[in-house]
Amino acid sequence: QVQLVESGGGLVQAGGSLRLSCAASGRTFSSYAMGWFRQAPGKEREFVSAISGNAGITYYADSVKGRFTISRDNAKNTVYLQMNSLKPEDTAVYYCAARLRLVLGYTKKDAYDNWGQGTQVTVSS
Repeated sequence: QVQLVESGGGLVQAGGSLRLSCAASGRTFSSYAMGWFRQAPGKEREFVSAISGNAGITYYADSVKGRFTISRDNAKNTVYLQMNSLKPEDTAVYYCAARLRLVLGYTKKDAYDNWGQGTQVTVSS
């Protein structure tokens, strides 16, 4: 198991940027696939982005492709989500997720078994 703590959320105007961070506990961080998901009020939790343990593979939802960038620093046990050109529809609670040695299903929330508490992102129009 790994403990995940997100930070970096907040209120931003449309067109602005935010960088989310997710700090993980443990000594095997590089063996974990990491994902970002989000959940808006009254909606299902949806996939945003994911990255493999060695950062060689990244995935993005179509809705954020070209605007969001996922990265990780295994020396710091941290994964990041740089969010640019934010839109009001990006408003949600953003969750970090992890799964040890994930091979398939990076975009599926059921593939992850470690979750952070979430951080609120609000984009005003």
